[in-house]
Order: sequence, then C-alpha cells, then structure tokens
Amino acid sequence: MMHADLVDEQDLLSQLRSLGFDVSGTAEQACTAAVCGLNDTNARALKGLVEKLYTGSATILPAVRQAIDQQLLPGLAQFKQSKTA
Repeated sequence: MMHADLVDEQDLLSQLRSLGFDVSGTAEQACTAAVCGLNDTNARALKGLVEKLYTGSATILPAVRQAIDQQLLPGLAQFKQSKTA
C-alpha cells in the first residue's frame, strides 16, 4: 500500500512549536501568530521552515499552503522590509 506524506494543520503547528513559537488554532491563526513580533532569529527559523516545506517531497494540504502564502510569506517579507528601511 502506498502512503503519501502530507503536511496538515497539526503538522504545521507541531513544526512551528518545535521552533519555539507558541501557536494554536488553525493553520491561518498559527501563521498569523508566528509572524507577530518577529526578530532576526525566529524570522530565519520561519524562512527555513517554509523552504523545507516547499522543497520537500511531502504534499502540503491546501489550507496549510494558503496560510503560508497569505500569512507567513507576507509577514516575513514585511519583516525584511522593515529591517532595510
């Protein structure tokens, strides 16, 4: 039997928690919370997580991909912009 690796909301929350983020709720809520109060260290950790998820072989469920695309990526971009301003 073939088993595909999936990244669901619980996987995302677990990975965010393993990086030290205090998150709960849906993927969108967790991603919103994760980008609040970013510093250099946790911004690098989040960027690494996103890169790992997007370059890995696991299938990212739509709700998780949407949360990353609409919350994490814009939050990281805004943080980077604020550092260069």
